Amino acid sequence: MGLHIVLFEPEIPANTGNIGRTCLATNTTLHLVHPLGFSLDEKMVRRAGLDYWEKVDIVEHDSMEDLYKKYSTGIFYYIENFGTKYYTDYDYSNPDEELFFVFGKESKGIPRELLKGKEKYCLRIHMNDHVRSLNLSNTAAIIIYEALRQQGFPGVD
Repeated sequence: MGLHIVLFEPEIPANTGNIGRTCLATNTTLHLVHPLGFSLDEKMVRRAGLDYWEKVDIVEHDSMEDLYKKYSTGIFYYIENFGTKYYTDYDYSNPDEELFFVFGKESKGIPRELLKGKEKYCLRIHMNDHVRSLNLSNTAAIIIYEALRQQGFPGVD
């Protein structure tokens, strides 16, 4: 069915542009949950997405509730540095599932109240304690390529 990256209230246009390029390269849908910290017309978004930006499959949502309603059968994973399981602990191999990887805003992450009752779906990436987090666009690429690897890279040469 599909892979999806969700950016909850993104703040940095260059990150969104870079993630958009990764989405296009991997046949992944990019979901943007408002409010955005920038305009999608900004030069920084277009520059990071290069000349591919117009081809990215982008779906905008007014809220997470709207996203959940539209994709009620989706499986949602939340990428946070306080997750208790690693992204490598999960099986994403079923290509018939709608998998959503949710990333929070760069400055604050995903609000804890949004994650109540979803703790088992909070994932983290392996890293030492010298840094608080990785760059958002790098993190999104790591996660989406792991899901694609488990699925045998369908549609990606």
